[in-house]
Amino acid sequence: MGYSLEGRLLEVCNCKIACPCWLGEDPDPGFCWSVEGYHIDRGTVDALDVSGLTMGVLSDIPGNILAGNHRVILFVDGKASQEQADALTRVWTGKLGGPVAEVCELWGEVVAIERAAISFDVNEGEGRLAIGTEIEARLAPYRGPTGEPTTWYHTPFSTMPGNPAYIAKASLYRVNDERLAISLSLEGHNAIQGSFRFEAN
Repeated sequence: MGYSLEGRLLEVCNCKIACPCWLGEDPDPGFCWSVEGYHIDRGTVDALDVSGLTMGVLSDIPGNILAGNHRVILFVDGKASQEQADALTRVWTGKLGGPVAEVCELWGEVVAIERAAISFDVNEGEGRLAIGTEIEARLAPYRGPTGEPTTWYHTPFSTMPGNPAYIAKASLYRVNDERLAISLSLEGHNAIQGSFRFEAN
């Protein structure tokens, strides 16, 4: 039966502002450590309601993002029932196809899949993402002369294929994860916001 998901994305990484990965270029430091939070405002997976839940993805990307071999950890919202968690895991491991599977094709290894408390909040463009006690990010989009968010369309790479991305700046990006050997605390680095609509039959 597939899935139909609508929601919002918050993403941060260790690249400088306006991440080159989205343009298919090499990450600024030669590798990319990123985290994405996908909050589902409305959605179903195989007819099961998953509205209000959030998925998190922590990635260790060794070089150009399009070359693949990413090592990732998936975080399933701790508020999800076991049935909802299993459904979201099927989506975010590519088993149900569609646009999410397009991103999953670049993953070389899913190091772990775990349940976690995930906080996802956006208020007047200011966003905050926290996963457990080990991952936290705060970000806000750049805005043009009219006050509208600065937007990218049709980039060579996207974590939300088919949807525009709002270029943002992270005032805080903190990760401490031994499994991917990621330990950082940064200010003023790249971030992305956006709304997504993912469907697969």
